[in-house]
Amino acid sequence: MYAHVYNILSKYNLMKVGKKMIALDTALTFRRGLTLKNRVVMAPMTTRMSFYDGVVTQDELKYYSLRTGEVGAVITAAANVQEGGKGWEGELSVSSDEFIPSLSRLASTIKRNGTKAILQLFHAGRMTDSKILRGVQPVSSSAIAAERPNAEIPRALTEDEIFGVIEDFKKATQRAIQAGFDGVEIHGANTYLIQQFFSPHSNRREDQWGGSLEKRFNFINQLVDAVIAVVDNSEVKDFIVGYRFSPEEYEEPGIKITDTFYLIDKLADKRLDYLHISLGDFKKVSASEDFKEKSILQYVNEKINGRIPLIGVGDIRTKQDAEDTLTNAELVAVGRSLIIDPHWTSKVLEGKEDLIRRVLADQDREELVVENGILEFLKLMMPDRLR
Repeated sequence: MYAHVYNILSKYNLMKVGKKMIALDTALTFRRGLTLKNRVVMAPMTTRMSFYDGVVTQDELKYYSLRTGEVGAVITAAANVQEGGKGWEGELSVSSDEFIPSLSRLASTIKRNGTKAILQLFHAGRMTDSKILRGVQPVSSSAIAAERPNAEIPRALTEDEIFGVIEDFKKATQRAIQAGFDGVEIHGANTYLIQQFFSPHSNRREDQWGGSLEKRFNFINQLVDAVIAVVDNSEVKDFIVGYRFSPEEYEEPGIKITDTFYLIDKLADKRLDYLHISLGDFKKVSASEDFKEKSILQYVNEKINGRIPLIGVGDIRTKQDAEDTLTNAELVAVGRSLIIDPHWTSKVLEGKEDLIRRVLADQDREELVVENGILEFLKLMMPDRLR
């Protein structure tokens, strides 16, 4: 029964109330027993607030403290699982046991008023450089540089190193459990290492880890199973495992929407607790001419077909945006709006949308702890909302 809690509830909701009637303040219970008090999740966003070595700072704790307590869950910024997986300065790390104390402080800061804390695990792969890695060459599935300015050519991982990366994801999961988090999210999106193995652009291997679509999925398949096994073989209760993915790439060759259908079809049948799509706009339409009748989110939701909860995301500014997202997802991730107004969730749930702060003024940045990577992110993604 425990393994089918979500499916039973999902089918009941679909039959009795219809997905369009799911309210933002409705609780959701995952297959492993963890319950979120509402359908709003704080999206994972790069902060660049950690110390140079990956230890959590007081500013970082303050940043999360301001934005927790109202949302159902907070997904942290990406935390690297090994030193060679570091993507930028000021990045969280979960690469050794020495980080458990500061991660524990982060988890306890987030877990206020029933909000759940989820640690996002990742490896940057080729999306870093030797300067960030202190002279070490970046690694990837193959020795193919990313299509971005000044990208370095990475070194292809050996098979032993591939198994080493999988082992480090397992260790990172165990550390997240020890630190008191309520779950982990495997970051298979945004062109980082996990996606690099699945992409025909970055993966040109001719062994069991590359070539056909099935072989390009092999790394994800083994990594996800390994992380799930850590959780299921531990004594921890109500600890969830999610997976984030990007539906398309602009590179040629690159991941197409049909590749993503294969990916989510495989992942939806695993003992994951949720899937999390990465989109800049929840209304975004596919680049493929064959899939323009509906949004990408709707196509993905139809492919999943109720097998696993889906988190929708992408420029959620209003209650209507959130509710529209929930017509094709079970949860909605809010990012930029929570940066500008940490109380966005309560104002939406209490019918006080007219009080939501819509722009970020210079004089409010210190109060809201908007600096470093967060400020850069806002300048890039929403310059219209900065004053």
